[in-house]
Amino acid sequence: AVRSMAGAIRLAAGVVEGSRAALSRAITLVESSLPDDFARATELFVELTRQQARRPTAHALRVGITGPPGAGKSTFIEALGRQLLDGGKRLAVLAVDPSSATSGGSILGDKTRMHALACHPSAFVRPSPSSGALGGVALRTHDAALLCEAAGFDHVLFETVGVGQSEVEVANMVDMTVVLLPPGSGDGLQAIKRGLIEHADLIVVTKADGELRAPAAALAREYATAMSMLRRRWRGWRTPVLTCSSHSPADVRAVLGCVRDFHATALRSGRFEQNRSEQELRLLFSAVQGELAFRLRTDARINALIREQHRRIVGGEVAPRVAADCLSTLFVERMRGGQSAQ
Repeated sequence: AVRSMAGAIRLAAGVVEGSRAALSRAITLVESSLPDDFARATELFVELTRQQARRPTAHALRVGITGPPGAGKSTFIEALGRQLLDGGKRLAVLAVDPSSATSGGSILGDKTRMHALACHPSAFVRPSPSSGALGGVALRTHDAALLCEAAGFDHVLFETVGVGQSEVEVANMVDMTVVLLPPGSGDGLQAIKRGLIEHADLIVVTKADGELRAPAAALAREYATAMSMLRRRWRGWRTPVLTCSSHSPADVRAVLGCVRDFHATALRSGRFEQNRSEQELRLLFSAVQGELAFRLRTDARINALIREQHRRIVGGEVAPRVAADCLSTLFVERMRGGQSAQ
């Protein structure tokens, strides 16, 4: 335990000092599903909290960027990132990388698709596999964001692929959600049916250049009409719909200006802190679930009971719901130090 805490102290110091190698190791640690690493990650955050108490830093702006495949997310993020870096900002990009439950492989290769950002001394690009996390996508991605903030990055961008549940989870842990849509992604009224659109703080129709400029403008009008039918996410902000070519610095500046307007409006209205507070409560429950899962996985006696209940379910002796209630009751009694978990 002493050796483990000493390692946590060294790793936390490296993160706070801005070491990219230390930051990479720390994110690898919090992404791990190994029980020993789960405990070490907890020690790391205890030490980070202690060190940051001596060196308080402002919250980074967290922006989720999502959209369907083909929307040009990586090209857009690189263009937006360059403008942030040119303005003296420090940028981290966390790509929530959907992993295959069958093969274990991932489909994003963001370091190769964001070469300029990956090589910039003030930027950090990191794919983050989304499967197998203790506590879910949101908790692990949030942990990675906290590490980036501790390392001094003042803007954290989250890229999600926009084809599953992970982008909705990320939308619930960022300050602003930007949805990218390519020309030809359907009419605006259909968009209302998508839960993701309801999380959008900004919609950007991408690839608005050349032959696609007119279709992009037409789609933007349709989405603007569709968004006008939705209830505002919060008072004081109506979700804008912009067109953008990632190859046009003026278009990218317009998007960045909208991001800054949103941030300023959220701070003035108190929405920023309210949103962060609500997110922290949700993440607390997610962390508790992760901690309980960790304890279940590492308790030999409980694991034996799980195997026994599984045998009974397969044999038709008990329903999964009843078995789960039995196991949770026994687990709580065991946590209390009782002797009734027989």
